[in-house]
Amino acid sequence: MADLRVTLNRLSLRNPILVASGTFGYAREMAAYVDFGRIGGVIPKTITPLPRMGNRPPRTVETASGMLNSIGLDNDGLEAFIEKHLGYLLTLETAVIANIAGRNTDEFVEMARRLGEFQRLAGLELNISCPNVSGGVDYGTDPTLTYEVVAAVRGACELPVIAKLTPNVTNITTVAAAAAEAGADAVSLVNTFQGMAIDWRRRTPVLGNRIGGLSGPAIKPLALRCVWQVAQSVPVPVIGIGGIQSIDDVMEFLVAGASAVQIGTANFYNPGLSSALVEELEKTVDAEGCERVVDLVGTLKAS
Repeated sequence: MADLRVTLNRLSLRNPILVASGTFGYAREMAAYVDFGRIGGVIPKTITPLPRMGNRPPRTVETASGMLNSIGLDNDGLEAFIEKHLGYLLTLETAVIANIAGRNTDEFVEMARRLGEFQRLAGLELNISCPNVSGGVDYGTDPTLTYEVVAAVRGACELPVIAKLTPNVTNITTVAAAAAEAGADAVSLVNTFQGMAIDWRRRTPVLGNRIGGLSGPAIKPLALRCVWQVAQSVPVPVIGIGGIQSIDDVMEFLVAGASAVQIGTANFYNPGLSSALVEELEKTVDAEGCERVVDLVGTLKAS
Protein backbone atom coordinates (compact mmCIF):
# COMPACT_ATOMS: atom_id res chain seq x y z
CA MET A 1 0.00 0.00 0.00
CA ALA A 2 1.06 3.57 -0.65
CA ASP A 3 2.79 5.53 2.09
CA LEU A 4 0.34 8.29 3.06
CA ARG A 5 2.46 9.93 5.75
CA VAL A 6 3.00 13.68 5.46
CA THR A 7 5.27 16.05 7.37
CA LEU A 8 4.41 19.72 7.81
CA ASN A 9 7.68 20.91 9.31
CA ARG A 10 7.35 19.92 13.00
CA LEU A 11 3.92 18.35 12.53
CA SER A 12 3.80 14.72 11.36
CA LEU A 13 0.53 13.09 10.25
CA ARG A 14 -0.29 9.49 9.34
CA ASN A 15 -2.10 10.77 6.25
CA PRO A 16 -3.21 14.11 4.79
CA ILE A 17 -6.94 13.82 5.59
CA LEU A 18 -7.97 16.16 8.42
CA VAL A 19 -11.36 17.44 9.55
CA ALA A 20 -11.90 21.19 9.75
CA SER A 21 -12.59 23.16 12.89
CA GLY A 22 -16.21 24.14 13.37
CA THR A 23 -17.60 21.21 11.40
CA PHE A 24 -16.72 18.32 13.70
CA GLY A 25 -17.67 19.47 17.19
CA TYR A 26 -15.38 17.98 19.82
CA ALA A 27 -15.23 14.59 18.03
CA ARG A 28 -17.56 12.79 20.45
CA GLU A 29 -20.43 13.75 18.19
CA MET A 30 -18.84 11.91 15.27
CA ALA A 31 -17.63 8.75 17.03
CA ALA A 32 -20.42 6.63 15.50
CA TYR A 33 -19.43 7.62 11.97
CA VAL A 34 -15.65 8.09 11.86
CA ASP A 35 -12.77 5.70 12.46
CA PHE A 36 -10.46 8.14 14.21
CA GLY A 37 -7.57 5.70 13.87
CA ARG A 38 -7.75 6.05 10.09
CA ILE A 39 -7.81 9.80 9.55
CA GLY A 40 -4.82 12.09 9.75
CA GLY A 41 -6.14 14.37 12.44
CA VAL A 42 -8.99 16.15 14.19
CA ILE A 43 -9.31 19.91 14.64
CA PRO A 44 -12.07 20.64 17.18
CA LYS A 45 -14.18 23.78 17.06
CA THR A 46 -12.51 27.09 17.86
CA ILE A 47 -11.99 27.95 21.51
CA THR A 48 -11.58 31.41 23.00
CA PRO A 49 -10.15 32.48 26.37
CA LEU A 50 -13.59 33.10 27.88
CA PRO A 51 -17.02 31.71 26.97
CA ARG A 52 -18.78 33.25 23.97
CA MET A 53 -22.51 33.22 23.29
CA GLY A 54 -22.04 33.55 19.55
CA ASN A 55 -24.25 35.45 17.14
CA ARG A 56 -28.00 35.68 17.24
CA PRO A 57 -29.97 33.16 15.15
CA PRO A 58 -30.59 32.19 12.44
CA ARG A 59 -26.95 31.13 12.20
CA THR A 60 -26.89 28.94 9.10
CA VAL A 61 -28.59 28.88 5.73
CA GLU A 62 -28.11 26.69 2.67
CA THR A 63 -27.15 28.45 -0.55
CA ALA A 64 -26.52 27.25 -4.09
CA SER A 65 -23.83 24.55 -3.73
CA GLY A 66 -22.85 25.82 -0.33
CA MET A 67 -23.72 27.06 3.13
CA LEU A 68 -23.55 30.38 4.92
CA ASN A 69 -22.81 30.29 8.62
CA SER A 70 -22.63 32.97 11.25
CA ILE A 71 -21.99 30.99 14.42
CA GLY A 72 -19.77 33.65 15.94
CA LEU A 73 -17.35 31.29 17.74
CA ASP A 74 -19.95 30.07 20.24
CA ASN A 75 -17.98 28.07 22.84
CA ASP A 76 -17.54 27.56 26.59
CA GLY A 77 -14.03 28.98 26.79
CA LEU A 78 -10.54 27.57 27.27
CA GLU A 79 -10.84 26.15 30.77
CA ALA A 80 -14.11 24.38 29.99
CA PHE A 81 -12.48 22.92 26.87
CA ILE A 82 -9.62 21.56 28.98
CA GLU A 83 -11.92 20.20 31.69
CA LYS A 84 -14.70 18.75 29.52
CA HIS A 85 -13.24 17.88 26.12
CA LEU A 86 -9.47 17.73 25.95
CA GLY A 87 -9.14 14.55 28.00
CA TYR A 88 -11.41 12.68 25.61
CA LEU A 89 -9.77 14.16 22.53
CA LEU A 90 -6.33 13.04 23.68
CA THR A 91 -7.55 9.42 23.89
CA LEU A 92 -8.23 9.38 20.14
CA GLU A 93 -5.79 7.44 17.97
CA THR A 94 -5.07 10.40 15.74
CA ALA A 95 -3.44 13.83 15.84
CA VAL A 96 -5.46 16.46 17.69
CA ILE A 97 -4.81 20.07 16.73
CA ALA A 98 -6.47 22.71 18.93
CA ASN A 99 -7.93 25.74 17.16
CA ILE A 100 -7.71 28.99 19.12
CA ALA A 101 -8.91 32.57 18.65
CA GLY A 102 -8.13 35.68 20.65
CA ARG A 103 -9.09 39.34 20.50
CA ASN A 104 -5.45 40.39 20.68
CA THR A 105 -1.96 38.93 20.64
CA ASP A 106 -1.82 38.60 24.41
CA GLU A 107 -4.89 36.35 24.41
CA PHE A 108 -3.41 34.14 21.70
CA VAL A 109 -0.19 33.88 23.67
CA GLU A 110 -1.89 33.01 26.97
CA MET A 111 -3.97 30.31 25.30
CA ALA A 112 -0.89 28.90 23.59
CA ARG A 113 1.00 28.78 26.87
CA ARG A 114 -1.87 27.01 28.61
CA LEU A 115 -2.37 24.44 25.86
CA GLY A 116 1.37 24.01 25.51
CA GLU A 117 1.25 22.20 28.84
CA PHE A 118 -0.45 19.29 27.04
CA GLN A 119 2.38 17.74 25.07
CA ARG A 120 0.09 15.10 23.59
CA LEU A 121 -1.56 17.80 21.52
CA ALA A 122 -0.20 17.64 18.00
CA GLY A 123 -0.34 21.36 17.38
CA LEU A 124 -2.23 24.65 17.39
CA GLU A 125 -4.21 26.19 14.56
CA LEU A 126 -4.57 29.96 14.93
CA ASN A 127 -7.97 31.20 13.81
CA ILE A 128 -7.00 34.63 12.54
CA SER A 129 -9.63 34.52 9.84
CA CYS A 130 -13.16 34.21 11.27
CA PRO A 131 -15.47 36.57 9.34
CA ASN A 132 -18.35 36.30 11.83
CA VAL A 133 -17.01 38.14 14.90
CA SER A 134 -15.96 41.72 15.44
CA GLY A 135 -12.28 42.00 14.55
CA GLY A 136 -12.19 38.32 13.60
CA VAL A 137 -10.26 38.84 10.36
CA ASP A 138 -8.07 41.74 11.46
CA TYR A 139 -4.98 39.59 12.01
CA GLY A 140 -5.53 37.61 8.86
CA THR A 141 -5.86 40.63 6.57
CA ASP A 142 -2.81 42.54 7.80
CA PRO A 143 0.60 40.90 7.15
CA THR A 144 2.18 42.86 9.99
CA LEU A 145 -0.41 41.64 12.50
CA THR A 146 -0.18 38.12 11.11
CA TYR A 147 3.57 38.12 11.67
CA GLU A 148 3.11 39.53 15.18
CA VAL A 149 0.65 36.92 16.40
CA VAL A 150 2.35 33.92 14.78
CA ALA A 151 5.78 34.92 16.09
CA ALA A 152 4.38 35.52 19.58
CA VAL A 153 2.64 32.14 19.71
CA ARG A 154 5.68 30.38 18.29
CA GLY A 155 7.73 31.86 21.13
CA ALA A 156 5.18 30.99 23.79
CA CYS A 157 4.95 27.21 23.36
CA GLU A 158 6.69 24.31 21.67
CA LEU A 159 3.69 22.96 19.77
CA PRO A 160 3.65 23.17 15.97
CA VAL A 161 1.75 26.25 14.76
CA ILE A 162 -0.63 26.48 11.81
CA ALA A 163 -2.01 29.85 10.68
CA LYS A 164 -5.54 29.61 9.26
CA LEU A 165 -5.92 32.34 6.67
CA THR A 166 -8.85 34.24 5.25
CA PRO A 167 -9.48 34.58 1.51
CA ASN A 168 -11.08 37.98 2.11
CA VAL A 169 -7.91 39.84 1.15
CA THR A 170 -6.43 41.39 -1.97
CA ASN A 171 -3.32 39.17 -2.00
CA ILE A 172 -3.33 36.06 0.18
CA THR A 173 0.29 35.23 -0.67
CA THR A 174 1.49 38.34 1.18
CA VAL A 175 -0.25 37.25 4.37
CA ALA A 176 0.95 33.65 3.98
CA ALA A 177 4.52 34.89 3.52
CA ALA A 178 4.26 36.87 6.75
CA ALA A 179 3.05 33.76 8.61
CA ALA A 180 5.90 31.71 7.18
CA GLU A 181 8.51 34.32 8.06
CA ALA A 182 7.15 34.43 11.62
CA GLY A 183 7.72 30.71 12.03
CA ALA A 184 4.41 29.04 11.15
CA ASP A 185 4.88 25.33 10.49
CA ALA A 186 2.07 25.46 7.91
CA VAL A 187 -0.77 27.62 6.68
CA SER A 188 -4.31 26.37 6.23
CA LEU A 189 -6.41 28.01 3.57
CA VAL A 190 -9.01 29.02 3.08
CA ASN A 191 -11.49 29.96 5.74
CA THR A 192 -14.92 31.07 4.53
CA PHE A 193 -15.71 33.84 2.06
CA GLN A 194 -17.93 36.63 3.33
CA GLY A 195 -21.42 36.40 1.89
CA MET A 196 -25.06 37.24 2.43
CA ALA A 197 -28.49 35.68 1.94
CA ILE A 198 -31.62 37.82 1.61
CA ASP A 199 -35.34 37.13 1.97
CA TRP A 200 -36.49 39.65 -0.58
CA ARG A 201 -40.18 39.21 0.22
CA ARG A 202 -39.60 40.28 3.82
CA ARG A 203 -36.83 42.69 2.80
CA THR A 204 -34.57 41.19 5.49
CA PRO A 205 -31.26 39.34 5.68
CA VAL A 206 -31.71 35.63 6.39
CA LEU A 207 -28.89 35.42 8.96
CA GLY A 208 -29.28 37.09 12.32
CA ASN A 209 -25.82 38.61 11.90
CA ARG A 210 -26.71 39.71 8.35
CA ILE A 211 -23.36 38.58 6.89
CA GLY A 212 -21.87 35.10 7.19
CA GLY A 213 -19.12 32.87 5.89
CA LEU A 214 -19.68 30.91 2.68
CA SER A 215 -18.33 27.35 2.53
CA GLY A 216 -18.99 24.17 0.57
CA PRO A 217 -18.52 23.16 -3.08
CA ALA A 218 -19.31 26.69 -4.29
CA ILE A 219 -15.95 27.97 -3.04
CA LYS A 220 -13.72 25.13 -4.26
CA PRO A 221 -12.43 26.86 -7.43
CA LEU A 222 -11.57 29.95 -5.37
CA ALA A 223 -9.86 27.89 -2.69
CA LEU A 224 -7.86 25.96 -5.27
CA ARG A 225 -6.62 29.23 -6.73
CA CYS A 226 -5.49 30.42 -3.30
CA VAL A 227 -3.73 27.13 -2.53
CA TRP A 228 -1.91 27.09 -5.86
CA GLN A 229 -0.79 30.72 -5.54
CA VAL A 230 0.53 30.27 -2.00
CA ALA A 231 2.21 26.94 -2.74
CA GLN A 232 3.98 28.53 -5.71
CA SER A 233 5.37 31.47 -3.78
CA VAL A 234 5.63 30.72 -0.05
CA PRO A 235 8.14 28.20 1.42
CA VAL A 236 5.80 26.62 3.98
CA PRO A 237 3.47 23.60 3.69
CA VAL A 238 -0.13 24.34 2.76
CA ILE A 239 -3.27 22.66 4.09
CA GLY A 240 -6.10 23.04 1.58
CA ILE A 241 -9.70 23.70 2.61
CA GLY A 242 -12.78 24.48 0.57
CA GLY A 243 -15.61 22.36 -0.79
CA ILE A 244 -13.92 18.95 -0.62
CA GLN A 245 -16.48 16.16 -0.94
CA SER A 246 -14.78 13.47 -3.07
CA ILE A 247 -11.41 11.87 -3.73
CA ASP A 248 -11.13 13.90 -6.93
CA ASP A 249 -11.45 17.07 -4.89
CA VAL A 250 -8.69 15.84 -2.57
CA MET A 251 -6.41 15.09 -5.50
CA GLU A 252 -7.03 18.50 -7.05
CA PHE A 253 -5.83 20.20 -3.88
CA LEU A 254 -2.80 17.92 -3.59
CA VAL A 255 -1.57 18.45 -7.13
CA ALA A 256 -2.21 22.19 -6.74
CA GLY A 257 0.34 22.16 -3.91
CA ALA A 258 -1.49 21.26 -0.70
CA SER A 259 0.38 18.79 1.50
CA ALA A 260 -2.81 18.00 3.44
CA VAL A 261 -6.51 18.86 3.29
CA GLN A 262 -9.35 19.53 5.70
CA ILE A 263 -12.88 18.24 5.21
CA GLY A 264 -15.38 20.88 6.31
CA THR A 265 -18.97 21.42 5.23
CA ALA A 266 -19.26 17.87 3.88
CA ASN A 267 -19.10 16.58 7.48
CA PHE A 268 -22.62 17.92 8.03
CA TYR A 269 -24.24 15.77 5.35
CA ASN A 270 -21.72 12.89 5.14
CA PRO A 271 -20.09 12.52 8.57
CA GLY A 272 -18.20 9.39 7.58
CA LEU A 273 -16.56 10.98 4.56
CA SER A 274 -13.13 11.57 6.07
CA SER A 275 -12.60 7.88 6.88
CA ALA A 276 -13.78 6.82 3.45
CA LEU A 277 -11.46 9.28 1.74
CA VAL A 278 -8.40 7.74 3.37
CA GLU A 279 -9.19 4.36 1.80
CA GLU A 280 -9.87 5.99 -1.56
CA LEU A 281 -6.62 7.95 -1.32
CA GLU A 282 -4.62 4.76 -0.79
CA LYS A 283 -6.16 3.24 -3.94
CA THR A 284 -5.68 6.39 -5.98
CA VAL A 285 -2.01 6.82 -5.08
CA ASP A 286 -1.42 3.14 -5.91
CA ALA A 287 -3.24 3.53 -9.21
CA GLU A 288 -1.00 6.48 -10.08
CA GLY A 289 2.03 4.23 -9.64
CA CYS A 290 3.39 6.26 -6.72
CA GLU A 291 4.88 4.83 -3.55
CA ARG A 292 4.19 7.96 -1.49
CA VAL A 293 1.37 10.49 -1.51
CA VAL A 294 3.92 13.31 -1.20
CA ASP A 295 5.15 12.44 -4.70
CA LEU A 296 1.88 13.85 -6.06
CA VAL A 297 1.95 17.12 -4.14
CA GLY A 298 2.52 20.17 -6.33
CA THR A 299 2.62 18.26 -9.61
CA LEU A 300 0.20 20.55 -11.44
CA LYS A 301 1.46 21.39 -14.94
CA ALA A 302 0.38 25.00 -15.14
CA SER A 303 2.93 26.30 -17.66
